[in-house]
Amino acid sequence: MHLLTREELTNLSNIQNDPAVTIYLPTHPAGSETRENPIRFKNLVTEAEEQLIAKGFRKPEARELVEPAQELIEDYDFWQNQSEGLALFLTADHFHYYRLPTSFDELVVIGDRFHLKPLMPLVSNDGRFYLLALSQNEVRLFQGTRDTLAQIELKDMPTSLAEALRFDDPEKQQQFHTATDSSGVSGSRPAVYHGHGVGTDDEKAEILRYFQHLDKGLANVFQDDQAPLLLAGVEYLFPLYREANTYGSLFEEGIRGNPENVSPDELHQQAWKILQPYFRQSQEEALDQYHHLSDSGHSSQDLREIVPASHYGRVETLFVAVGQQQWGSFDPDDNTLVLNAAAKAGDEDLLDLVAVQTLLKGGTVYALEPEVMPNQVPVAAIFRYAA
Repeated sequence: MHLLTREELTNLSNIQNDPAVTIYLPTHPAGSETRENPIRFKNLVTEAEEQLIAKGFRKPEARELVEPAQELIEDYDFWQNQSEGLALFLTADHFHYYRLPTSFDELVVIGDRFHLKPLMPLVSNDGRFYLLALSQNEVRLFQGTRDTLAQIELKDMPTSLAEALRFDDPEKQQQFHTATDSSGVSGSRPAVYHGHGVGTDDEKAEILRYFQHLDKGLANVFQDDQAPLLLAGVEYLFPLYREANTYGSLFEEGIRGNPENVSPDELHQQAWKILQPYFRQSQEEALDQYHHLSDSGHSSQDLREIVPASHYGRVETLFVAVGQQQWGSFDPDDNTLVLNAAAKAGDEDLLDLVAVQTLLKGGTVYALEPEVMPNQVPVAAIFRYAA
């Protein structure tokens, strides 16, 4: 699975080209249903080509533009390595795709910018978290949302706790041995450690050093992120990892028990049971703050005010309805905003624009179902300061 960063989102948001093609597809990561992925993707690519022709492009031009996406349809290996959703961005000069841990609605958007609002749950702090599963023979890192949990490939860092536990302590019913292959011949496979706890100071120091090394590697993954990090593992490992940890958003509570043979679906259920109250409280507090600030000059549900405010970094918290669009255009040079009932040439989804701008300028974005939105409007904002 690809880990989408704010830097990548910034790069995507800065690409302006007419036309810019955006495709979102929910995908099946495993099982016989994976055969449906390229079929549904082919239909979306065809829809993109048809939309381009409807906008005035000649058929050969439209076909040439979507050709990089067309080539993926027959790529067997590509479709065998999917997560929950596929996001694809294409212009004449750029081609990017991301296999991501969220199930998107099928969507094709043609504009002069990429449509990025469906990515908000993956880079905002609303419902997004990390899960670090610590077991004796394996360390796994996952990125989670409200609905999904997907493993992140760890590169250039240790992923076996057993490498730190090279000792033998019969008094504590612990045993360390080198794993062998099926023929019984000793090889270079990872060592295996069996035990019920860590007793001596030397043993704790070995694990702590391992966790410190792991923490340094994870720092390159997390960078400046603030999403909660949840631990899963046997309980005696928690205080040792907390001592090594330098990530500022390590969650106090964790999932207790050896996670080695626990499926991602089960880990997600356990993680969300712990984290749901935290995220619900954060969202409810933000909504309460919005209602409290009504008519104070510090909040608004007027898109004509919110769009320029987001551009100038004035939006602290944004609530935006998922599955809705408001077409129009904004010119920051003369601060003019045009709203249209239907998309016209040069238009973009202004709800998408304010979400991206708010996030990139350090604000928090809550992508909510329409019925949960304040006063059931498509967008609402809390400002850092009154106009």
